[in-house]
Amino acid sequence: MTDRPILFSGPMVRALIAGHKTQTRRVITKARTLAIPDAPALTLSDDDLARAMQNASDFRRLDGDMWTWKADAFEHQAPATRTNWHAHLGHAPGDRLWVREAWRCNGWATDVATIFYRASERDGYTAMCEQYPVADHKPLRVTTGWRPGIHMSRWASRLTLTVTDVRVERLQDISEDDAIAEGIVCENVIVGTTSYGRGPVEITADRYFFDGCDDEGFEDAVSAYAALWDQINGAGAWALNPWIVAYSFSVQRGNIDAIVKEAA
Repeated sequence: MTDRPILFSGPMVRALIAGHKTQTRRVITKARTLAIPDAPALTLSDDDLARAMQNASDFRRLDGDMWTWKADAFEHQAPATRTNWHAHLGHAPGDRLWVREAWRCNGWATDVATIFYRASERDGYTAMCEQYPVADHKPLRVTTGWRPGIHMSRWASRLTLTVTDVRVERLQDISEDDAIAEGIVCENVIVGTTSYGRGPVEITADRYFFDGCDDEGFEDAVSAYAALWDQINGAGAWALNPWIVAYSFSVQRGNIDAIVKEAA
């Protein structure tokens, strides 16, 4: 079991808090290969990673975050052969992830810092949370400006995720159920009217939404998630259909260290 940080945008933090989000997908951008007698461990990225993932198949988790898969042979190998890869890919079931999000220190006393979280700004800062810093922590600068989540300290995090399942797949392999687990919400909305009897009758249908999408929504959850992916990662990102790691998790409201201490 490993504790690691994980970064989420404001809308996704709100989905976690609301209980709508129990999965997240992350693009595989690097892989740490296993050291063998004939070769040391190395980190695959960019072109090397693309080659190792070319026509990849048969992904299997060996232990922890170690995976094996098959991909096309290297140029010096016979065309009919397949190359096996063994590499670390992200997190493993049982890992705990503490959520990083946009935040600011609103006040600092001798033994406590008062933290505001940007994702709860629409609630009038009702998510104010007092966190006790560790003894050797340097005092934070009190500011009215938001600090990026990448700079959030572990002790200031308010959400803890426990990984329950891990899969490697193509982004576009996502199912309707998985898209809903990513935070997509289904609502029955008015989509038109028709004449019946003495007057117009409203026509309703299920539509799928995410925080910040257009009012008309989408006809299915996967289409909504595709739009969300492009919103987060840039136009055209969905069409690239990258290899991703899909993490399922449970969500706990609370700082990771406080949760561990309480459970002890």
